[in-house]
Amino acid sequence: MKNVEQRAKFDDYEMLDDYDFSDGIRGRFYKPTKVPTTMRLDNDILLFFKKQASEKKIAYQTLINNLLREYMQHGIREAY
Repeated sequence: MKNVEQRAKFDDYEMLDDYDFSDGIRGRFYKPTKVPTTMRLDNDILLFFKKQASEKKIAYQTLINNLLREYMQHGIREAY
């Protein structure tokens, strides 16, 4: 859409009153952004997570993030 003529065909576009999202996938295009933060953890806990992450061949931050997300989602399910 480099010029006015190419964009003009979209100027009269009308949204439909109803759309069918029955085959839609929730969260398909959602990508959470990573926020740098500092956490103070006990050494034994950090070593545990690093060992577990090493065995699973993932970064320990990813492992901790996944566990926190799982805990969060579990809490949300119990609330409803």
